[in-house]
Amino acid sequence: MRTKIYSKMNISKTDLDALNAVIKITVDRSDYETKVNTVLSDYRKNANIPGFRKGHVPMGMIKKQYQQAVIADEVNKLLRENLEKFIKEEKLDLLGNPLPKAADEELDWNADQMDFEFELGLAPKFEVKLDQLKKVVRYEIDPEAKMINEQLDYIRKQYGKLVSQKNPDKDFEITAQFRNEELEIEKISSFKLDDFKSKKALKSLKEETINSVVNFPVKGLFKEDELLKSLLSLDDDKLKELKDSNITLEIKEINERIPAELNQELFDKLFAPGTVTSEKELKERIKEDLQKQFEPQADQKLLNDITEFLVEKTKFKLPADFLKRWMQTSGKEELTPEQAAEEYEKSEKGIRYQLIEGQIITENKLDISFEELKDFAGTLVANQMRQYGQEPDETQIEGIVSNVLTNPEETRRISEQLMSNKILTFFKENAPLKQKKVGFDAFVKEAYGKA
Repeated sequence: MRTKIYSKMNISKTDLDALNAVIKITVDRSDYETKVNTVLSDYRKNANIPGFRKGHVPMGMIKKQYQQAVIADEVNKLLRENLEKFIKEEKLDLLGNPLPKAADEELDWNADQMDFEFELGLAPKFEVKLDQLKKVVRYEIDPEAKMINEQLDYIRKQYGKLVSQKNPDKDFEITAQFRNEELEIEKISSFKLDDFKSKKALKSLKEETINSVVNFPVKGLFKEDELLKSLLSLDDDKLKELKDSNITLEIKEINERIPAELNQELFDKLFAPGTVTSEKELKERIKEDLQKQFEPQADQKLLNDITEFLVEKTKFKLPADFLKRWMQTSGKEELTPEQAAEEYEKSEKGIRYQLIEGQIITENKLDISFEELKDFAGTLVANQMRQYGQEPDETQIEGIVSNVLTNPEETRRISEQLMSNKILTFFKENAPLKQKKVGFDAFVKEAYGKA
């Protein structure tokens, strides 16, 4: 236990250990008396008490009624200001906020001198070793030929022609009016025969034509319940009801989709005219687009793995007992000791990573400038506008960004996103990560254990 005395307003700090300390502040009557008298004089000037003219209420009466509350208010202001100043000047790195320590006896607000104590939880000292990250895998997802060909087929169908047909067949698109009067279902949706599970329904549909009306039991009709939910825009409760009923289909259209030819006309629809001139070049562009789509998944996996690894390998102690006590009173509702202990268990990993991340940011000067924040917010706004088919100009972007950054919640969200990007870039450029190129299916299997 080490005690350090400071001359400023009789403040002393006692280190209980490396992670816990107590600050003691002694407040003398002279520290607040003048301010209290000023406040009481103002009260007297404005007091409306029956039997006395305004401004002529005896000071003794004012003191009797208000003095203790005013002293308490002024002392608390002094404590708050001086505690904050002391922590800042001494550059104390705290976890949570200072906790008032319960006094052994009831406080006498009229005493010439009062002592107050505050418990502190101190951030631990530790070292972050990036060379440990050589065991963490950085995945690069390389789309397989099968996936590229599937995407090519999808594009060809998307830009292909619809040719009306008389009867449904395997790959034809059927548009039908779905009805169930009892459940008030009436929805036009499109599907394929391959979506059906019921062999009886399949056989029946193949013999139908445009304007035919058929009725089927819903149970076992489609291969997937999720598809039926989507086709009819149902919630789970409505789907459950429907599965015990029948559905009527009135066929509106039967179309065969003829895929578009792989020619210059299609290439120019997909990209700037003349930039793609062959099937080989188209496949290369598809591959690049798929890689960009998969990159956020690989990045998120990398960041999650690094987080888990650093939390596990970077050893340091936390002022656990202090943090549990702080958690009891820091929320909207006070927690029991048991609830606080449970909350601490849930939060411990997050606290550890916040400290690790904070140290990385400080040591490597990764702090966000306001200009960086504005530029990043501008990029987000521009990308969002382009998604809706708008081509924004600088003036528009600046106006939207200025408005967005007046919202503290939005500013915090964007700042966190930018910092996450900076941290990820830092790890990619500085950590000795294990590089591995895999197909998408292999990535899913290796990363998440799913086939």
